[in-house]
Amino acid sequence: MPLSQPAPGIVGPFAGLDVPWLLRMRAESRRNHPFLIWAPFEAPARSWSYGEFHERVGQLSAGLVKRGVKPGEYVLIHLDNCIEAMLAWFACVELGAIAVTTNTRSAAAEMEYFADHCGAVAAITQPAYAELISANCRGLRWIAVISHDAGSTPARGAPRRDSFEQLFADSADRPRRATDPFAPCSVQYTSGTTSRPKAVLWTHANALWGAKINAVHEDLHAGDVHQTYLPLFHTNALAYSMLASLWVGATCVIQPRFSASRFWGVAIEHNCTWTSTIPFCMKALLEHEIPKSHKFRLWGTAVSEPPPFAAFGVKTIGWWGMTETITHGIVGEVDQPNTPMSIGRAAPEYQIRVVEDDGTPTEVGGTGSLLIKGIPGLSLFAEYLHNEKATRESFDEHGYFITGDRVTLLDNGFIKFGDRAKDMLKVGGENVAASEIEQVVAVVPGVREAAVVAKKHPMLDEVPVLFIIPQAGVAGAPRDLHDAVMAACRNGLADFKVPREIHFVDDMPRSTLEKVAKAELRKMLG
Repeated sequence: MPLSQPAPGIVGPFAGLDVPWLLRMRAESRRNHPFLIWAPFEAPARSWSYGEFHERVGQLSAGLVKRGVKPGEYVLIHLDNCIEAMLAWFACVELGAIAVTTNTRSAAAEMEYFADHCGAVAAITQPAYAELISANCRGLRWIAVISHDAGSTPARGAPRRDSFEQLFADSADRPRRATDPFAPCSVQYTSGTTSRPKAVLWTHANALWGAKINAVHEDLHAGDVHQTYLPLFHTNALAYSMLASLWVGATCVIQPRFSASRFWGVAIEHNCTWTSTIPFCMKALLEHEIPKSHKFRLWGTAVSEPPPFAAFGVKTIGWWGMTETITHGIVGEVDQPNTPMSIGRAAPEYQIRVVEDDGTPTEVGGTGSLLIKGIPGLSLFAEYLHNEKATRESFDEHGYFITGDRVTLLDNGFIKFGDRAKDMLKVGGENVAASEIEQVVAVVPGVREAAVVAKKHPMLDEVPVLFIIPQAGVAGAPRDLHDAVMAACRNGLADFKVPREIHFVDDMPRSTLEKVAKAELRKMLG
């Protein structure tokens, strides 16, 4: 279902608005209120008011124009959490460029693909990744490097290109352009069920939808302080935390990454009231003393009220969403009891269907495929960039987006996550396609066939495990093949996609049409 503009006479919720409008409005209405607080690990926290941040974005936006960045062009933002990542994102979307936020754990081959696929003209990165970007993203006109690695002191000899600070110009020259809520805004590359990540394109209306609806679902208000440590290149922190805080005029505290030992200190120092988290982080926090003086009133995570985490004394609402949905299609209730371990109820802003393989509705108690319907370019992503076929095939004949996830229907409208789409793994909050790993392994000399399945992990949820049938004559030397496979994986995949175990087998269990029966492989792992 391709993106379409509203029909004549239809007034959308963001008519005449865009992301620069939102930041400008907040700079006027909450000029001196803290918007972003940067809390690095090795230095004191630094606060940016709404007015100050807006001014700095204008300086960078004007500077990017002077460097030749034009509306409609793509700019890679390859940064760990830092204030510069947010300045770069807002400056790009203000001038009409498309901000492309990429996973900083990506391997060289992935970065080469991202830059080539979107046609990026420039990149903003940090010392640790400057050489990676320079060596693999050859089509860029320039690369700008910030002065630090997510708050750490730069390493000696770190590769430098242009300094990020040299990009800034006079905010009086900040670009002005016609407001179009359906203009392209940003891109995130997300793992799908195919080997190549897909580029999820958001419009300005998508970003505003994420800001407004996330704030509603989370009951965020101007007095809230949202603690943010999940990666800002991803929808969760970008939309659930930062944009939602901006919509209501709240404060967002940004940490370089999750740190169990630093979490409570930052929460207490800044009187944090909200956080979006994942089970991995919550498990780690259980190993630390929980201060009675914290101000948290709500947490959001994968499931509602998980019993092991009652010790935190904070109401935890579950939710389900995707990069393609911008916000939660299913969400827990803030003001009512939730069924423990559920992901909540269908969000009123969407239509949710749960169906059997033949398309008939799944009954209460049953598990079926999750479909979601919204408006492309508003409540659903605009398209998969440069991939019309994938965009078209991601919707069914009734206009529902095919999520690839399976859920179980519970009583009273609650929904529980069932299992992932075939061949998808969830590794520490990251989606990983088994087929992507398999294609890297399949070309290693000595490998006849490879299959990847998920193995449960106490902290990361799942990790990839690899089964290999060696070619004839190789079985006697599995150690050499093991090392060759691991080297290929480390070279071609992000670190979280690298298999944790390799099992050499003579054959694999088969299902229909000789396909590998992965359910049987999982049973072999115990």
